[in-house]
Amino acid sequence: MDQITERSRANKRKGAAWETELLTGLRSAGEDTERLRLTGAEDEGDLVIREPGGAYLVIEAKNAKFEPGPFLDEAERERLNFARHRDLDPFDVDSIVVVKRRGKGWRKAFVLTTVETYFGLDDA
Repeated sequence: MDQITERSRANKRKGAAWETELLTGLRSAGEDTERLRLTGAEDEGDLVIREPGGAYLVIEAKNAKFEPGPFLDEAERERLNFARHRDLDPFDVDSIVVVKRRGKGWRKAFVLTTVETYFGLDDA
């Protein structure tokens, strides 16, 4: 097996372990959280939290080199995919990126969003 393939597999294992840690942690904190399935080009994110009132928070979990712009762009695409696949109003679905910090547990991870999203200034 070549180095690139082995590195790719190792990165996938790290990513899956991070998603599981985050899922377990959020559930232990009382959040109604579930893992989302990969859907290829129409991916919907990694986790979703069902919020009171019928809203959803799609989470893109990252355990990789910190690249906030591409991470946020991916989370936005996945938010829209999640809403479209369930025939939901995009205004009822938010998204964030949760980025693992080296040597820290899930509670110390970074949460990324935009000013527009955080303050509710977006147009969907």
